[in-house]
Amino acid sequence: MAHPDEPLTPDAADPAARCSRALIERRDTPLGTHVMQDWLNEEEEEDSINLRAYWAVIMRRKWTVLTFFAIVVTAVMTSTYLTTPVYRASTTLQIDAEEAKIVQYEGVTSGGQTSWDSSEYMRTQQEVLQSRATAERVVNELNLTEHPAFNAPPEKSFMATWLPWLKQDKAVAPAAAAEVDQSARTRGVVGAVQGGLTVEPVGNSRLLRLHFDSTDAKLAAQVANSVTSVFINLNLARRLDATSYAKTFLQDRLQQVQAKLEESEKALVAFARKEELVKAGGGEDGSIDTQVLQGFTAALTQVQQDRIRAESLYNSFQGTTIESLPEVMDNKAIQGLKERKSKLETDYQEGLKVYKPGYPKMQQIAGQIAEIDAMIQKEIQNVRAAIKARYQAAKDQEAALIAKLQESRRDILGVQDRSIQYNILKREVDTNRQLFEGLLQRLKEVGVAGGVGTNNISVIDKAEVPGSPFTPNPRRNLMIAIFLGLFGGVGLAFLFEHLDDTIKLSEQMEQQLGLPVLGVIPHTPAASGDALYQENFDSRSHFAEAYRSLRTALQFSTADGMPRVLMVTSSSMGEGKSTTALSLAIQIAQLGKKVLLIDGDLRKASLHTTMGLSNHLGLTNYLAGDAKPVDITQTTEIPNLFAITSGPLPPNPAELISSTKMVSLLSLAAEKFDHVVIDGPPVLGLADAPLLGSIAEATLLVVESGGTRRDFARGAIKRLMGTRTRLLGGVLTKMQARGHAYDYYSGHYYQYGGSLEGRG
Repeated sequence: MAHPDEPLTPDAADPAARCSRALIERRDTPLGTHVMQDWLNEEEEEDSINLRAYWAVIMRRKWTVLTFFAIVVTAVMTSTYLTTPVYRASTTLQIDAEEAKIVQYEGVTSGGQTSWDSSEYMRTQQEVLQSRATAERVVNELNLTEHPAFNAPPEKSFMATWLPWLKQDKAVAPAAAAEVDQSARTRGVVGAVQGGLTVEPVGNSRLLRLHFDSTDAKLAAQVANSVTSVFINLNLARRLDATSYAKTFLQDRLQQVQAKLEESEKALVAFARKEELVKAGGGEDGSIDTQVLQGFTAALTQVQQDRIRAESLYNSFQGTTIESLPEVMDNKAIQGLKERKSKLETDYQEGLKVYKPGYPKMQQIAGQIAEIDAMIQKEIQNVRAAIKARYQAAKDQEAALIAKLQESRRDILGVQDRSIQYNILKREVDTNRQLFEGLLQRLKEVGVAGGVGTNNISVIDKAEVPGSPFTPNPRRNLMIAIFLGLFGGVGLAFLFEHLDDTIKLSEQMEQQLGLPVLGVIPHTPAASGDALYQENFDSRSHFAEAYRSLRTALQFSTADGMPRVLMVTSSSMGEGKSTTALSLAIQIAQLGKKVLLIDGDLRKASLHTTMGLSNHLGLTNYLAGDAKPVDITQTTEIPNLFAITSGPLPPNPAELISSTKMVSLLSLAAEKFDHVVIDGPPVLGLADAPLLGSIAEATLLVVESGGTRRDFARGAIKRLMGTRTRLLGGVLTKMQARGHAYDYYSGHYYQYGGSLEGRG
């Protein structure tokens, strides 16, 4: 018989063993430390974004997504094809800016004028198009009250529908009743036309697009075109009404103003001939004397500017060194002389290095320098004389212009004394002329505006009979349904996932429960009997491979190897603890070790049914009676595997489990067998599991993937820790491959070296 401490050669190559070795480093650390730390950090870990986790949620809830998607698409498309089709006919109008009002002068407007820059004008036209007056004209023009689309029978009132036996008011005459019905029908049709009409501006333009919706395609085009024609006719009628009175008024007023203008012009000409006044331009400042005065004034201004500049220059050479003046410094003759002088001075200084000043050559150079200085001074004097002459000429010219300006002013003052009456008459002529021209222009504009060709509204596109319905749009509705179905289904999936607080993945066990994951067991339909045995003995079974990995992990879970007495429990029933205990015992027995499997669930025993054993004599007979351990131990079909069933279920399981006989049984079993596996009861609500956990050497907690709630598992861990149970870790059972959560484990651990189907 192999000892637990012997090397595990068959399983050493198991990939899961590498993960199990990491558990040795945690064997001496209290599980409560990991649990509390993970629970404290749970919120921080939930905040991290994991796209693969989101994808896993969608795949787990794919039937929710697909069902919601199918419902939405089916409902939308059914509604689409059951909806009565509505056709839309469209026409486009161009509305230009309205012309000025009739009586309008510069700075004075009668009645106001609408500015095109304001959006109020276009808004007004939209309201006119959608007005009741326009709709009534369209109804009368097309006789829509008799059209089948608007001639549906009226709905009965509540009284007539539910209380037909009540007498109605018979005082109304038949003719009056018919008139009332016709009026109500007309109002209904007008309201329907207004309701089906839509007007919208086209961007930043002068265009309006008009739509009319109807279940009759031909009627939609007729109404749209009729609305535009009625709108144009209303606009023309409004213009004609406004211009009819304006023409008469303007013509009478124009004759009066024309007569006044002629009289004022005659009086002005007679007065100008009498006073011998000559006006060049016909205005107040149009006389020849005035023009001469303006010319002298402009010339004097220019001469004064020249005199000021000459005087400033003259004063400058009086008060400063004349050589520094710009006129001297910029004089080309002086600059040339200075350059020659500079060259001679340079030659003179070079000669002093060889000759004395009295040497003939040196005296010659000095003489040339003196001669050039004299020439420079002569040029400077010429500049000085020119500046003085310029200044004197400017003064003389200024004095002459001042004298002429004074003479011209005297002449103008004499003319102005005689022009007072002239100006009065001229202003009257100008006023009458402006009034006459303004009225004449208004009269012409009114005449033009009264014509049809000046209408500011034109049809760009006429409405045509639509070939396909506007609503419903199957393609658009299908796209919307697909969008809403997918996103709604995904949202619903994440909502269900958020409301679902069960443990599904091994990472959740690590993060939310602080349990080291010793094994992940896939979901299998095998539950008991031969099917369960077949799964455990099938070398290609993922189910058996998962339990072999669990066995390997347990061998590395403690410093001494696999615990001799191991209890398997769960937070509640139905999580797979009995299957785990049996399968684990089978896998240990396959190593050639003697294993004792004890059914410790004294409230709902199941191992004797699964293994096909007799349960008339079992654990309760030993704990509460005189049976001996050898009497209750049964052999099984599996080599090296022995079992103790629960026996008859007692009324006080907790008292039996806490007795000294239970401790003695486990001690004796640990001496006689290599390993003892206890199928313990669930933890929550019972005292049995914590009592067994305190007796057993180690405990393994089974968590059902997607079935065990997080709070239940935490409560179970807390209860086990309260009895100083040595909790090695957890086993995640019933892992579904549909969410691709288990595919990772099967693909990386259980199919190492090729696909299982290809093995011989």
